[in-house]
Amino acid sequence: MPDERFIYFDHHATTPCDPRVVEAMLPTFRDVFANASSSHAAGRAALELVENARAEVAALLDCDAREIVFTSGATESINLALKGVAALAGPGAHIVTSTIEHRAVLDACAALERDGLSVTYLPVDADGCVRPSDVENAIGPRTILVSIMAANNEIGTLQPIEAIGAITRRRGVLLHCDATQAIASLSCKVDAISADLLSLSAHKIYGPKGSGALFVRRRRPRARLRPLFDGGGHERGLRSGTLNVPGIVGLGVAAKIVREEREPEAARIRALRDRLLEILKEAIPDLIVNGSLARRLPGNLNITFPGARASTIVASLADVAVSAGSACSSPKTDGSSYVLRALGRKDAALLGGVRIGIGRTNTEDEIEVAAQRVIEAVGTARARFGEESRASSCEPA
Repeated sequence: MPDERFIYFDHHATTPCDPRVVEAMLPTFRDVFANASSSHAAGRAALELVENARAEVAALLDCDAREIVFTSGATESINLALKGVAALAGPGAHIVTSTIEHRAVLDACAALERDGLSVTYLPVDADGCVRPSDVENAIGPRTILVSIMAANNEIGTLQPIEAIGAITRRRGVLLHCDATQAIASLSCKVDAISADLLSLSAHKIYGPKGSGALFVRRRRPRARLRPLFDGGGHERGLRSGTLNVPGIVGLGVAAKIVREEREPEAARIRALRDRLLEILKEAIPDLIVNGSLARRLPGNLNITFPGARASTIVASLADVAVSAGSACSSPKTDGSSYVLRALGRKDAALLGGVRIGIGRTNTEDEIEVAAQRVIEAVGTARARFGEESRASSCEPA
């Protein structure tokens, strides 16, 4: 286990449980442990906790609590949204998404293509943003769904989701928004962005792993889904299975904390990120920030250091946790990033980007220490890359 000097800068991969979340979950293991589907008093007590949590998630999204379906996490929520809508439409239906979506969206779309649906994968600009005009042009007579993330999980780019939602609403097409990365620091009120389906996960907002939710609009318009599996008709028939009461309670408390503390915390985190970038730029002026700095998650930096592989930098940082790309993507054999390739940055895609995710647990002192560690690691990685390049150039043809 890391010692107390370990600095965690990988909040896009997962976040530590807030102590207030843990405290709220403990009674569900010891005292209120009954099955929430049971009709006896103990079951009713568990169900009350579940419904309180549902109300908190609904308050975070500014929707009706009946529109919240609890799942095991964002991946399940995304699959339920995409495959649930597609199952009712049948072969020949059309979905629009982007080339930089989370693997849960891209892999679900690939599975739907194998089942006879067609999918349009929209490109992004050099900043990693989808053009609303491209969404408009991609929608056709068989389009049933547009799925665009609120914020990218690698480069932190914010999508123009309100403009996209206005288009889908006008064209009578459902909009699914993967808000997993955005919800901790940005408002994602479903009416403001015209979302009909919205997925999120507890462990990205300082809640427990294994708990998530899907917003399913009930009216104006109603989003109709076929469940992924059957077995008891829980969650209004959309997600059968015994409710994960501890995880749901944790998600509810995490959602409440985000709603109450999001704005000042986002400002604090943004200041930490800007300070880190300032220090790194002074020492490494040729670094490249991947994606827009203006339209970006407050705690995100994705940086390519020319002449250094991101994977080597990450491996050199024994006491600082950062990542080389998404924790949810299987590594490619060439080490490249499909998100960076989509930005048109071939060299950056090959070298990779060091993804830094600053969050609730980080401090000003950690920024100063981690910056120096990264600077040292870049020097080490550049020396190694130079040695590899020289060795490669000397190999016989």
